[in-house]
Amino acid sequence: MIATVTQVLGPTDFAAPIDDRWFADYVVGETYEYGKLALTSDEIVEFGRRYDPQRLHTDPDWAATGPFGGLIASGWQTAGLMMRMYCEHYISAVASLASPGVDELRWPAPLRPGEDVRLRVTVAESRVSRSKPDRGIVRTRIELLTDNDRAVLTGLAMNMVAVRP
Repeated sequence: MIATVTQVLGPTDFAAPIDDRWFADYVVGETYEYGKLALTSDEIVEFGRRYDPQRLHTDPDWAATGPFGGLIASGWQTAGLMMRMYCEHYISAVASLASPGVDELRWPAPLRPGEDVRLRVTVAESRVSRSKPDRGIVRTRIELLTDNDRAVLTGLAMNMVAVRP
C-alpha cells in the first residue's frame, strides 16, 4: 500500500528545507535517498486496467505464465512512484518552475507487488540560464531501487529552478 509520506533514507539531506530550496542549493555531485513505497497487486491491476491494459499488468493468472513469471507494475505507474518521492523530498516547493522532460528514461527491471522502492537522486549538472539569469537548469540522475539495489527505473530529469530572489 502506498505510504502517506515517504522518508529520508540516506545519511544526508539538503541543508535547506524543500519550502526554502533554491537553484544554488542543488550542488553537483550531491546524492540523496528517499522512500519507501510499495504497490499491492490490486493497485497494479487497477492502474493497468485504467492506463496500461496489457495482460502482464492486469491479469495475474496470465502474468504467472508470461515473460516475467508474475504480475508487474506498468513502467508508467513506476514513474508515478518516482515522481511522488521526487516532489515530496527533492524538487523545490517554492522555486521549481517547470521541467522540459526526462532523458534516458528506462525500466531496466520489473517492479513486482509488495516490493519496497526508494529514490536515489544525484545532481548531475547545474547551470544558470544564459537567456534568463533569474533561473537555472538542474539535471538530476534518478534511480528507483528495490531493497536489493535492483533498478526498476532510471533517467536524467531536467528542472528549471529559480535563483533565490
